[in-house]
Amino acid sequence: MTAVPTLQPPSRPAAMDETDLDIVAALQHAPRVPANALAEILDEPTSTITRRLNRLQRERLVRVIGRFAWPLVTSGNPRQLWFRCTPGRAPDVAEALKAIPEIQFLLLTTGSADIYADLFPLHGTDIDELLTRTIPSIPGVASTESQLVLESQRVGQSWRLQRLSDEQQAALQTYVIPVNRPPIGGLEDLSDVEVRIMAELGANARISAAEAARQLGISSSSAYRGMQLLLGSGAVSPRVEVEPAAAGFPLNAIISLQLKPRSIAGVLEELSGQKSARMVSMVTGKASVIYNGVFSGPAELAHFITEEIGALPGVQSMDTCVGLSVLRRYWMDRDGVLIGNQVEGLLRR
Repeated sequence: MTAVPTLQPPSRPAAMDETDLDIVAALQHAPRVPANALAEILDEPTSTITRRLNRLQRERLVRVIGRFAWPLVTSGNPRQLWFRCTPGRAPDVAEALKAIPEIQFLLLTTGSADIYADLFPLHGTDIDELLTRTIPSIPGVASTESQLVLESQRVGQSWRLQRLSDEQQAALQTYVIPVNRPPIGGLEDLSDVEVRIMAELGANARISAAEAARQLGISSSSAYRGMQLLLGSGAVSPRVEVEPAAAGFPLNAIISLQLKPRSIAGVLEELSGQKSARMVSMVTGKASVIYNGVFSGPAELAHFITEEIGALPGVQSMDTCVGLSVLRRYWMDRDGVLIGNQVEGLLRR
């Protein structure tokens, strides 16, 4: 009798320990810091830092990518979308939304909405067609609400793990590439080679000029000049992608605040300084300000709502949606805490 093979559960990534979290925290301050310098700052052997960083990237727990300057990839301000779905159809609607390259962030939620999404109008996008025909016609969509982002006081790359000393942060700052060149007006101002280098930096912001040269079949000097131009002008800003749940912050909450007009500026400034903040925006619609934050659990969220939100002036009403699962963050699909590849087609001339 032939033995029936035992089905093994899918492998799960090892949990991050204290050293892993220190590495992530350091990279959040200086994404391109060399491994030997990182080892010295964290007081660990270089071999340990190199092995740990390779594992974190290989197991898709951490990626160091390049954030493109918004004017180079988008044709207008982003929209925040809220979806109510027919019963049982929210996962299907979310999968359909993942097929739309303009969807930058996608979250299944509980509360007043079933799905929350950030939409960025990439160059060449017919935003009216997307918002009035394509998205509302997705099977399972019962209703949508769209809000125009007027101002973003805080963006995702500003979120930091609070783990490092002031001395360590200062040491890491010396490895941050300064933005000291004029900004690039548009992709048409770049050569084909520079756009290709930009795509490489977008996928891996720790890539060296020699590695980029090998992959693109160009000289190391051309790769170096292109990287200096793109990084020095702010066309590409290195950033660390780690799903907050993997770092001990599994609860994603989006809080909508309706405020008295004179209170909006002060509330934006106050909320942008909160350690849980990933995105703080002034928007159109019923809400004045949207706060997207990550928390260690319900107790921390409850404290934030009662103590921090409760102390803000001018709050007239509040609505909170709690995330069930993040399906896409910064144009990279997620499988739990695992990070997928970046959506193609962001660089359009």
